Amino acid sequence: MAIEDPIAHSSGATAAAAVDASPQRQRSLARAAQHDILRRLTPPLRHDMVVHLQSLGMMAEALSARMDRGAVAQEDLQSSVSKLNRLSRQAVARCLEVSTWMEAGEDDTIALRDGVSEVVRLLSTSLNFRGFDLRTEMADGEFDVSRSAVRFLLAAAILTLADAAPGPGEIAVRTEPSSSHGVTAVEYQPQPEGSFTQLHESAEAPLSWPEVQALALQHDAELLRSGQAIILRLPRAVVTTPLKMVPV
Repeated sequence: MAIEDPIAHSSGATAAAAVDASPQRQRSLARAAQHDILRRLTPPLRHDMVVHLQSLGMMAEALSARMDRGAVAQEDLQSSVSKLNRLSRQAVARCLEVSTWMEAGEDDTIALRDGVSEVVRLLSTSLNFRGFDLRTEMADGEFDVSRSAVRFLLAAAILTLADAAPGPGEIAVRTEPSSSHGVTAVEYQPQPEGSFTQLHESAEAPLSWPEVQALALQHDAELLRSGQAIILRLPRAVVTTPLKMVPV
């Protein structure tokens, strides 16, 4: 059975098309949703940028200390400089990657499974601290979607279910491409009693569901919510910018 069937056809499902507002109002709601999602993702995004910079700084300090003691041979110095260059390139690449959350790059497409993996990796640690275990089930096949859409809407779905959960548990993220959409199901399942003694609640305010729905409409996507499950349906990404030729 397709993963969207038991939820998408449920009488309790709420479609993104239910947002009844003027285009200007919808754009305003979408911007608010995107801002709130970025606010919730600031700690893990900041960690993504800092981790390489910290490694770079630690290696530079260690090398400087060895040079002060005159304990660096020429070949060791060359090796250390090479490592510093590699770490600096990784740090720059990571910072540029994080910046695409604020402004999408020219090629804003990604395979659905890769987009899901990115979001789950970003949220796993913080949600695990709160008592949630993020689990993925990836379907076979490739289906390209908007990277911005899967980033923000999947993150919103996961955070919404975590915020509404009555206690610790598992949040399963499953993907299944259809002929016209990349489908992702997010579902919360409570842990057996006694597994955790306390649920660590987020200090952040929950996301506004109408605003998230407006953001989905902006991406021509659908968010269907029923109880402790959310279905995200993303259209296939279409390349609209001309291919750039590499000079020879």
